Amino acid sequence: MQPEMREEGYSNSGTRSDAEGGDPQGVRWGLGTRIAFRFAFVYFLLYNQFFPFELLTFPPFLQLSGIYNSLWSETVQWVSRHVLHLSHDFGMDYLNSATGSKDTTFIYVQVLCYLVIAAVATVIWSLLDRGRSNYDWLFKWFLTYMRLALAAVMIPYGVAKLFPWQFPAPTLSRLLQTYGDSSPMGLLWTFMGASRSYSFFGGAAEVLAGMLLVVPRLATLGALICAGVMSNVLMLNLGYDVPVKSGSIHLIVMAAIIVAPDLRRLTRFFVLNRRVDPAPTRPLFHRPLLNWLAILLQVAFGVVLLVYNLYHEDYKTQQVIQARMSAPLYGIWSVDEFKIDGQVRPPLVTDPIRWNRLIVESVEEAVVQPMTGGIRHLHLRLDQQNKSFTLTSPYASDWIAKFTYEDPQPDLLILTGKMGGQPVSATLHKEDASQFLLNSRGFHWIQEFSVSR
Repeated sequence: MQPEMREEGYSNSGTRSDAEGGDPQGVRWGLGTRIAFRFAFVYFLLYNQFFPFELLTFPPFLQLSGIYNSLWSETVQWVSRHVLHLSHDFGMDYLNSATGSKDTTFIYVQVLCYLVIAAVATVIWSLLDRGRSNYDWLFKWFLTYMRLALAAVMIPYGVAKLFPWQFPAPTLSRLLQTYGDSSPMGLLWTFMGASRSYSFFGGAAEVLAGMLLVVPRLATLGALICAGVMSNVLMLNLGYDVPVKSGSIHLIVMAAIIVAPDLRRLTRFFVLNRRVDPAPTRPLFHRPLLNWLAILLQVAFGVVLLVYNLYHEDYKTQQVIQARMSAPLYGIWSVDEFKIDGQVRPPLVTDPIRWNRLIVESVEEAVVQPMTGGIRHLHLRLDQQNKSFTLTSPYASDWIAKFTYEDPQPDLLILTGKMGGQPVSATLHKEDASQFLLNSRGFHWIQEFSVSR
């Protein structure tokens, strides 16, 4: 989709119909371009749904959004069962928001519905509007909508990387987990979280793209940066099986649509090495005052979005860091002695019951590493007043362990209680997490040899 814009049709001397919604009799778009525009217009209005209303928290908009999502829930489930004949059970959480995945069965069926609706709407629109030569006016507003919708994703997406929120430093249990036991996505998160500078660089590029998109004259540059950044993100999602593949593809397509009007000029300049004229201005309104107001509102939208997300991400990060570091017993505890029914269990690597380490990640999360290796994530319920805690397994509802603890020294822990109904006692000492090579290696300009282990 690459309509050519008539420079004279967008100058300040243009007619009112050119700038405010008429059907200018200028350059005629090709049939394929008109069909592609109609399809893209309908599809991305559906895909972006309630933008920008989704950014508002007023009760009427929240209620309307809830009704809209409920209708889609019923539609998607009906199509899944009666058209696609899928046996997938969506359950109550049809958006699967608890899993964090954006590549769920629900979302892919919903995207299929968008495609079908857009195709049908394109056919009807094409039949009813056969005589129109172009959609210059509507295309300007569509590009504005796409720019702002894309910026509304890129700015928060990038800010989350400026802080250790999307990619936090490797957790204590991650430092003890082997590469072979890590999922591809977990390995990527470790890789990104281990380097604050690289995560910050990626986030800054995404924020830059988003802020350029809200400035009309800089939107093409912003879309090009967005396409490059998101192409890298897409390859990471594909290469490490991160469940946001569909979303990153859509962002790249949105950026490509924004670049489309300038594609011929870019090709002539960068590929064919030919001179190009300045890009024609494409004001939304005929009156200069309204155009300036529109530009100011778009820039203000980007600035407010950036400031809000900077404040929000900083607040969330500080809360998480404080909750982790202030958690009682936080750290990696290595087991020196482990007794069951009063009998000492020797530290044999074949013993699946004896603990090797206890890792307390936060006030609600703990990890046990048995002698046989691997890690077991557990729920932690801590009673600091009575100096006791309870461990439960998310995978075995009948497994429970209750302990009282003593900490006569900051790096010494004594546990007494029951695990799986058996009396257990243990003595543990605290390990220094800063001694892990991933945490202690640091940065070096000069290196006499490679450290790749």
